[in-house]
Amino acid sequence: MLWNRRGLLAHISSLALFATTTTTNGAAIDAQQPLAPPEGVMPTTISTPFFAELERLARLVDISYCIGNTGVSEPFQCVSRCNEFPTVSLVTTWNTGLLMSDSCGYVAIDDGERRNDTSPDDRDDFGEKAIIVAFRGTYSITNTVVDLSTTPQKYTSYPSPDHGGGEPPEKPSHECSNCTVHSGFLQSWKTAREEVIPQLINLREQHPDYPVHLVGHSLGGAVACLAALELKISLGWDDVVVTTFGEPRVGNPRFARFVDEVFALNGKEDEEEDFEKRSYRRVTHVNDPVPLLPLDEWGYEQHAGEVFISKGSLSPSETDVHSCVGYNDPSCSAGADSYARYRLWQLFFSHRDYFWRLGLCVPGGDPANWGRQPYEYDNEL
Repeated sequence: MLWNRRGLLAHISSLALFATTTTTNGAAIDAQQPLAPPEGVMPTTISTPFFAELERLARLVDISYCIGNTGVSEPFQCVSRCNEFPTVSLVTTWNTGLLMSDSCGYVAIDDGERRNDTSPDDRDDFGEKAIIVAFRGTYSITNTVVDLSTTPQKYTSYPSPDHGGGEPPEKPSHECSNCTVHSGFLQSWKTAREEVIPQLINLREQHPDYPVHLVGHSLGGAVACLAALELKISLGWDDVVVTTFGEPRVGNPRFARFVDEVFALNGKEDEEEDFEKRSYRRVTHVNDPVPLLPLDEWGYEQHAGEVFISKGSLSPSETDVHSCVGYNDPSCSAGADSYARYRLWQLFFSHRDYFWRLGLCVPGGDPANWGRQPYEYDNEL
């Protein structure tokens, strides 16, 4: 069945309303009904250190849901997971509000050493030295449906007007010809960059050896993608690492291939020395419809760099997380049946289930996480 944009929007909006009603009334919905795995050999599973890194980043982006809610304050305090990161210090937060593309997030720095204000009882979760930018997703399923129906906008890779930190290249090292992107995502980044870019330039001057880690969930993953391109192309920064969870399709096929080129994601798995060292990790989850949206019928396509969680329910293990080859690996999210992208009720479940259930800033995180023990890793990691 072919859908025009207006008809499909009405259809998925009704599904969203149905999901909201059913979950509110407590009716029985199977929160996790994994799709039947596609035929063929499953991709390579990931190592324990890489699993631990992704799981840690999922918790860091979960904290961004406190922005615009109870808040995140210095040195790094919130009602949710902040005490799990005694080496992280808050630099700034931003919240543009609904009238300005609803862009929220925070900038922080991880010095790799425990802060003096932390308690010995705090979770000893040491990271590596890095500058961290976390982009929050949207709270509203209605916003998600509306955002994913927005008309594409022309995308041009150009030196930013406030590049700072040295002259940009006279000609960009990568050019995006005939590229278009989701206008809502682009506007969200244009609004956020006014706060983010000056902070990053200042932090880079203070910590030139710290890599920049961008992390985003849901629509925040799309904004992280656009932010990373500006850092690499306009500012010429090489040590930029992007990790997204449930990232939607950001632009058209030319834009997707452009992302592959900039982040060297276009090689086959057996041609890569180590896929875990890729600088762009697009984490997806079985049943999550968002990585399949906006629709290809509307001119959108996904980029490569996918890491796929094949287990429907929480909690996954290393054997449930796989590397993917290219942008349409049939053993990953691209192998879902054609109706998977219309299962908007999964926005309440699979789209939020990335190692933990993300998206609710309360003590202990979402109630689905209550009583769950932290993941256990080898002390040598």
